[in-house]
Amino acid sequence: MKDSQTQKLLGVEELRQMIDLYNPCTDDYLFVLDFQTDSYYISPHARERFQLPGCFFHDVQNNLLNVTFPEDRQALMDDLTDIMSTDRTAHNLIYRWMDTAGRPVWINCRGHVVRLDGKPVYMVGCINEIGKKQKADNVSGLLGETSLQQYLQNYTDVKPSGYFLRLGLDNFKSINAKLGIEYGDMLLRRMGDFIVHCVRPGQHFYRIMADEFMVVDFHGSTAKDAMDLYMEIRKILDQYVEDNHYEAFVTVSGGIFMCQDVQKFNWSQIMKLSEFALTEAKTLGKNRGYVFKQEDYDAFLKRKYLTQALRQAVSDNFKGFEVYYQPIFHTEDSSLSGAEALLRFHSDNVLVMPAEFIEILEETGLIIPVGRWVLHEALRFAKKSQEIVPGFRINVNVSYVQVMKSDVVADIMEALELYDLLPSDLIVELTESGLVESDTYFTRLWKQLKENGVQLALDDFGTGYSNFHYLNELRPDIIKIDRSFTVRAMSNEYEFNLLSLLNGMVKNLELKVCVEGVETEEERDRIALLPPDYSQGYFFGRPCAQPVFEEKFLHPLSAGGQTVRKPPYRGSD
Repeated sequence: MKDSQTQKLLGVEELRQMIDLYNPCTDDYLFVLDFQTDSYYISPHARERFQLPGCFFHDVQNNLLNVTFPEDRQALMDDLTDIMSTDRTAHNLIYRWMDTAGRPVWINCRGHVVRLDGKPVYMVGCINEIGKKQKADNVSGLLGETSLQQYLQNYTDVKPSGYFLRLGLDNFKSINAKLGIEYGDMLLRRMGDFIVHCVRPGQHFYRIMADEFMVVDFHGSTAKDAMDLYMEIRKILDQYVEDNHYEAFVTVSGGIFMCQDVQKFNWSQIMKLSEFALTEAKTLGKNRGYVFKQEDYDAFLKRKYLTQALRQAVSDNFKGFEVYYQPIFHTEDSSLSGAEALLRFHSDNVLVMPAEFIEILEETGLIIPVGRWVLHEALRFAKKSQEIVPGFRINVNVSYVQVMKSDVVADIMEALELYDLLPSDLIVELTESGLVESDTYFTRLWKQLKENGVQLALDDFGTGYSNFHYLNELRPDIIKIDRSFTVRAMSNEYEFNLLSLLNGMVKNLELKVCVEGVETEEERDRIALLPPDYSQGYFFGRPCAQPVFEEKFLHPLSAGGQTVRKPPYRGSD
């Protein structure tokens, strides 16, 4: 009996030859594990994918454990031990191997154990990557991302001439949520049909992910050709939506970039540029096409780099951030009233303009920890300044993101207590544009701060958002007239009369007025005719670092024992 069983068994060497024979025919990995010689043979192309010592090796358990993701090693050991100690003939284990870059890859290893007299002789089987992307998409009926990647491998030596058109359905998630996944799948199939209907001979098209598709043209076509194709697809989709009585209102955006725009013609770069182009199309309002521009991409990369620099600065104890201070004077007697705290940021020792980084801080939520840091820096400086200028008050700007997503009132009150300051020593500045965006949140904050005795200033008044409703409903302590209003008032009598009327009306409401943006002596003299309660601008002093502010505005007062300066000190440029 033993001899007949031996005759029926294929030799391990024959199995290796069969693996080599099938190797060019499959993307999966065939293997044979020889228990008698403690050796392992796997399809040669597996070595290009995984951290294997070779396609043939001994000391099987240790070498397999080395290629296995650490968290999955015990499961593999338990399974191999069970095979050796029982009469099992089937092996089926889902776990992870490490690829050549050290990243975990999910695999399903299935094998059949051949036994002789109850002892395992060898195991032959197949390993497939269960997380690997499909070459074709059964929903849309199109080839998938992996097929596109393989197609592009034909052009590793010579860059073709033509374009990529990446299409993405707009608001597709809402379609699935409202009408169900089955309806969404049907819509994707219809979208695939529309693309098939519109593409020209020689063009290739794929569904690359979720609700996104790619059309590839390597026949020298132009950006105009690509835009025409996009418009044709969009027109068919629009007609479909209309014919179905807008049951599902869906549109499509298209990102276009030319082959010559790709510096390194590889998969990673192509996917990056196509994703950027499609994102730009959606950012511009959706349901439109966008043709890649290098200057737009450079700005995107710069913004991405700046975002990372800001994150690093926050995590590195706010290294690179600095608070500048701009003096604010009483208009009547030219005495120093206080200062406005203004955030600055240096990246690679280069000063970045606030217009560039403040928006990023707000979008990422980093404005919350940064705003808290600014508050503490400003109050610490105010406490020190009061030793020279009793009643010195500090103005701190608060972002609408801080209002909506943090307990900014608690932060303010805790900081005031920490630095032993009165609530009235702090003036919180809120922009009217923020009020428009989030009226309810700001109203609640406004009420809480006023109840705690904190002074409030309505900033940027006169920039186009101005609504007298806020003056009556919110009753801020101070109205800050924006520089743009000041400039118009200096050059136009009608505008100056408007400013004069506004100044008088605000004072009748028992509110204070601060005019910003006073840059020349002539402007100072004309503004003094109103007069506002406070004046601020380059004529009096530019925003500057704390040591500079102390030298220019505090030390002279300390030396002279006075808090009044006539005429106002004009800060150097």
